[in-house]
Amino acid sequence: MRRATERTAELVRGVRPEQLGLPTPCEKFDVSELVGHLEWVAEMFESLAHGGPMTERGPYAGDFPERAERTLAAWSRPEAWEGTSPAMGLPMDVLAHMYLVDMVVHGWDLARAVGQEYEPDPGAVSRALSFTDRMVETGRQRGAFGPPVAVPDDAPPFDRLLGVIGRDPAWTP
Repeated sequence: MRRATERTAELVRGVRPEQLGLPTPCEKFDVSELVGHLEWVAEMFESLAHGGPMTERGPYAGDFPERAERTLAAWSRPEAWEGTSPAMGLPMDVLAHMYLVDMVVHGWDLARAVGQEYEPDPGAVSRALSFTDRMVETGRQRGAFGPPVAVPDDAPPFDRLLGVIGRDPAWTP
């Protein structure tokens, strides 16, 4: 979680104000909406790590790196990984993997949209791919993942992850 979150926070810090309206590979979001989504994800998963409720998404605040640090601190507590989330009814390790997928994939979305370099951590990609392979149908049913994009079986793991959740690894603005 830490490396993926820190990498995504680094990307967010590099976004210039004139880039906020640019499209992203995540069709639902432009850059400002994507960063706002990341802010909400960080806030919500911090709450969930403490056994709290799901939070409502607020407007773009421009403070993702700070929220992300609080999320990492919440998940650094061993008890955050125990049991089931009262708010979501899912095991805590499933929630942690959901957060990881968001950080890895939305980091790529942001980097592609604003022209930054992005090299996700191979360990994070491996964990995210393994998780999405198991949870992809549930993710699609809940609207978290789009229809699959075909990628070659021998494609790099990150391209396969993107394809599984509905992203085209060749996307350009």
